[in-house]
Amino acid sequence: MRALTLPIAPLLLVVLLLTGCASNKEEKVGSEQKLYETAQSSMNSSNWEAAINALNLIEEHYPFGTYGEQSQLELIYAHFQSENFDDVIAAADRFIRLHPQHRNTDYAYYMKGFASYSKERSFLSSLLAIDNTNRDPGAAKDALAQFGDFLLRYPHSVYAPDAQKRMTYLRNVLARYEIHVANYYFKRGAYMAAANRGRYVVENFQTTPAVPDALAVMAQAYFLLSMDSLAQDSVKVLVVNFPDHPALKANGEFDRDYTYQFKKNDWLKYATLGLLSKDETQGFDSQDFYNKEKANIAVPQ
Repeated sequence: MRALTLPIAPLLLVVLLLTGCASNKEEKVGSEQKLYETAQSSMNSSNWEAAINALNLIEEHYPFGTYGEQSQLELIYAHFQSENFDDVIAAADRFIRLHPQHRNTDYAYYMKGFASYSKERSFLSSLLAIDNTNRDPGAAKDALAQFGDFLLRYPHSVYAPDAQKRMTYLRNVLARYEIHVANYYFKRGAYMAAANRGRYVVENFQTTPAVPDALAVMAQAYFLLSMDSLAQDSVKVLVVNFPDHPALKANGEFDRDYTYQFKKNDWLKYATLGLLSKDETQGFDSQDFYNKEKANIAVPQ
């Protein structure tokens, strides 16, 4: 059988067209190495927007090239420096999906938690040391879960010690948030709801500085509910472990009026869930008193 042949001229034309297309694409996009050098230069000068643009072009046009994997990792970092925390998580998830066995996949898992952690700690609250424990704890919960997943997968990662420290901070934030909610429930006359918040802290955040207030919350709420046996149990634990708590009198008795001047006949409070009552609540908040415990749980920077 005779071999098929193509005329030389048409074949040459096809080659030239393909070469020309590749050349035009490279002229429009830039070579992979040139883009990577641009990204590195931009990051070195903290021009994060330009770095992100260059790294995105590498991922779009050279996903399997020489700098593909490294560019995807550096895109995570560049987004973080730009405080695009949702983009950090998206880029990290993409890297994990594409390279589950990569030697640096632990970094991607760690950065997911770090991004959520940074969302929780806004720049303003960090700068001015504002107490942000009464805000929606959604980002803190996400960060705690993501760091927990990271440590479960990579307990010996170089990033593990830092993740553990940040988890300690997050647990403190979440525990204190529960106390804020309990104080709100006291104001609204929802005493069982307040007691449940205190018990949640005692059961789930035992090593946090919010535990003394959680015990006091339980004692106060149970006394107001006339559940004296449960109240006294909470007081006993409070006295043994935290005898200097502000809600305890000098003789060790619990000051039932510490946080709330309860009026048995205040029907308006019950009818309006406390919305129209003028009673003020001091609230349980012994953070400053027990801040000495934070010597071992310093907030990471």
